[in-house]
Amino acid sequence: MPALYRLACDRRLPPGFAVIGTSRTPLSDEQFREKIRGAIAQFSGSTVDGDMWRVFSGTLFYTPGDIGDPESYRRIGARLADVEKRFETGGNALFYLATQPSQYEAAADGIGAAGLARGNGWRRLIIEKPFGRDLASARELNEHLQRIFPESEIYRIDHYLGKETVQNILAFRFANGIFEPLWNRRYVNQVQITAAEAIGVEGRGAYYQEAGALRDMIQNHLLQVMATIGMEPAATYEAGAVRDERAKLLRSVRIMKPDEVAVNAVAGQYGPARLGDKDVPGFLQEPGVRPDSQTDTYAAVTLFAENWRWAGVPFYLRTGKRLPRHVTDIAIHFNAAPHAPFADSDSGGITPNLLIIRIQPEEGISIRFLSKQPGGGMRLRPVSMDFSYGASFGSREPEAYETLLLDAMRGDSTLYIRQDAVEASWAVVEPVLEVWGNQKFEFPNYAAGTWGPVAADEMLSRRGHVWRNP
Repeated sequence: MPALYRLACDRRLPPGFAVIGTSRTPLSDEQFREKIRGAIAQFSGSTVDGDMWRVFSGTLFYTPGDIGDPESYRRIGARLADVEKRFETGGNALFYLATQPSQYEAAADGIGAAGLARGNGWRRLIIEKPFGRDLASARELNEHLQRIFPESEIYRIDHYLGKETVQNILAFRFANGIFEPLWNRRYVNQVQITAAEAIGVEGRGAYYQEAGALRDMIQNHLLQVMATIGMEPAATYEAGAVRDERAKLLRSVRIMKPDEVAVNAVAGQYGPARLGDKDVPGFLQEPGVRPDSQTDTYAAVTLFAENWRWAGVPFYLRTGKRLPRHVTDIAIHFNAAPHAPFADSDSGGITPNLLIIRIQPEEGISIRFLSKQPGGGMRLRPVSMDFSYGASFGSREPEAYETLLLDAMRGDSTLYIRQDAVEASWAVVEPVLEVWGNQKFEFPNYAAGTWGPVAADEMLSRRGHVWRNP
């Protein structure tokens, strides 16, 4: 709702636009609008403009109902018909299932049984991740949804793909002749993708212990980022072509054998620590978490894309809770120069060039290279050239959900995940999940406020690499 409100403020919503909210709570239209106004004030990052709110709130309606009650869908259908007349929507409708994943099939069934999946205009379905719990359930979910909506009208939303910096990877690579020639195994030594959170599970322990870091972040967000970093150039910037290349990269990822998991995957769980003047609980002390929980709050994997461009280049993906900083970035490490005439100079060691793509919190790109320090002798030190969205464009960046929701209304699925990519990403993590599911970990194995378990450092050191900790 904050994303839709910001789109309205920017005059980017079509005139034939309205929202029908539904849940079990009995509310009038006016009560629903007040509830939404409070949420927008809390989460949009700005005050609610009175004049804009009067216009926007006039597009908000509410129909109480239960997902399992067929009558609920008939009431929604009646509301849709009323909205179509009042706002001239042309019969277009976008169903957004902001529900527990276990309710997706039931909600889609109700929409289909009430005849709401077909209309005078287009009818589309948005679902949130996770798309299944494993490869088999992802396929089963897809088959179920496709009985009601065709694949072309199913939009699987992953907000990472809507972030400006993730989208800018394509522009950075394919619109600049100086970078694309270097984007391959001849010049790139390794790629590190980090998604670190400083917070814990924040009261969501009961939910999180059923998911874990590997399922919650790597299977979807980070593998999609890897696909965007590693994909081949699409012939055109068109949804089908771009999604083809992302899916192709994911299918090229080497699937681990069971005996490779111990070498190329690390699970972690944070323990209690004192950070500053505050005692921070470990995951096992969080509300709703079982005292013997084996859930991973940290996961790191080493992946290889077995194709012509990336053969032999390790992609290191890691994510975790209660790490020192909230940061998501991509670090592309280039090979060192073949000959270093300054190796004996007083330079403290020659460091390879580095390209850092910052996804959050401050979106931007940095290039690190070596330069001579002023003064006598040949002393080198690393320096950076930085690009920041805020400083360069001077305008507010659209939030990921603004971009994604508007694209769904337009029928542009470029930034949405296709089913073959979902299945390919599950195939990558499934061997790890199976091995971990049959293993007893000695958790916790890293203290809150640190960069994760020692085993994750050892995973890189076996190849002579170290994590770049932002």
